[in-house]
Amino acid sequence: MRINRRSFIQTAALAAGGSLAGLRPFGTLNALAQTGSPSSGYKALVCVFLFGGNDANNTLVPFDATDYANYAQLRGPLALPQSQLIQLASLPNYGLHPSLPGVAQLIDSGAGALVANVGTLVQPTTRASVAAQLNLPANLFSHSDQQLQWQNASQSATTSTGWAGRMSDLLGGSFNASASIPMITSVAGDTLFCDGQSTGPMAVLPGNVGGVTCGEGPQECAVRQQIAQSFLSFESGLSLVQADNVISQNAYQYSNILTEAVSATAPMATVFPANNPFATQLQQIAQLMQVRSSFGVNRQIFFAGVGNFDTHANQFGQQSLLLSQFSSAVSAFYQATQELGIANEVTTFTMSDFSRTFQPNSNSGSDHGWGSHHIVLGGAVHGAKLYGTYPTLALGGPDDSDVNGRWIPSTSSVQYASTLASWFGVNSAQLSSIFPSLGAFSSANLGFV
Repeated sequence: MRINRRSFIQTAALAAGGSLAGLRPFGTLNALAQTGSPSSGYKALVCVFLFGGNDANNTLVPFDATDYANYAQLRGPLALPQSQLIQLASLPNYGLHPSLPGVAQLIDSGAGALVANVGTLVQPTTRASVAAQLNLPANLFSHSDQQLQWQNASQSATTSTGWAGRMSDLLGGSFNASASIPMITSVAGDTLFCDGQSTGPMAVLPGNVGGVTCGEGPQECAVRQQIAQSFLSFESGLSLVQADNVISQNAYQYSNILTEAVSATAPMATVFPANNPFATQLQQIAQLMQVRSSFGVNRQIFFAGVGNFDTHANQFGQQSLLLSQFSSAVSAFYQATQELGIANEVTTFTMSDFSRTFQPNSNSGSDHGWGSHHIVLGGAVHGAKLYGTYPTLALGGPDDSDVNGRWIPSTSSVQYASTLASWFGVNSAQLSSIFPSLGAFSSANLGFV
């Protein structure tokens, strides 16, 4: 039977979209050995991508009388009533969206922080430089381009590796030299964030670490799996097909490793919210952390996602639902890390395409913006603080890239990422290779972790 490369990938890899515990095509098993000092201490980063562009203007809201009145006047029908906001005890001049009680509790307890007005930047940027179109990120306000730029931290959508993947390339040999699984695991499908030059991620379907699934009917899926298994021992002599054989072998190998480790461990006591797809992702991550010693890993990176935050219309209901799912899930996840005794070793952080326009549109929604506020959670976070500079809420004002409240970021996404990378174990000499544009900014570490 003849089978071409495309058909083989469809048949054997089955990893696209997170449908299989396995590597994406042509990712290397483990990081190539790199210079650096090994460490026995465990650390994990958990990226939560808020797909679609979360409206940060209603996530973090001024609470003092004067600033709230200005917010309410300019936001008009999108303004949240002050009586519904969750005033932060640690930051009394600010309130959180009413759907974020779990996040508010973590911030006020010191296990969470906020980073204001973060976005993709090539260099520090002002309203004048925006007007002159000087050194701006490519294709601002485009979902696909801005998602890629947040994930690759290069301010270009054409870079083929993500910043987590580049960390895996550099650190894998030092921290995870004997690991049986990759450093990076996605529970939200195929994403650039996880791609390295010499390393690749593992994709896990939440709740089914050992399952191999596909999107067709039962008979078609069964046939595909049978063919894939038969190709594991197929010697073709062709490099591309042999590479695909290795991908398939890795997939089933990781499936077996994960299944064996998870099945031998008692369930955690932490209860995750029911009927919450995002909570299922974080529960799966917690479960993999629980059995981390079985994999020989000292460093792990996870990618999860929730959305769609693209609220061009009827924003109140959609954002409230998604933020509620996010808040209850991350609250349970932090509790799980406490149960596992690793709360100080796990840092969870948000990324998103962009924020949204401060000025509402005519459909009770908002349009694509730029600078956004982000949330960082974990025992190592220097919490109960707001980092960065909150924008001046003035349409056409000093922080507006136009006249409708697309805030010019005061902090670069590269600075945000490098702060997390430094905590994770990237040394100062390695930062520039992971974040080539970092030198354009005055600080490589924002201090929130």
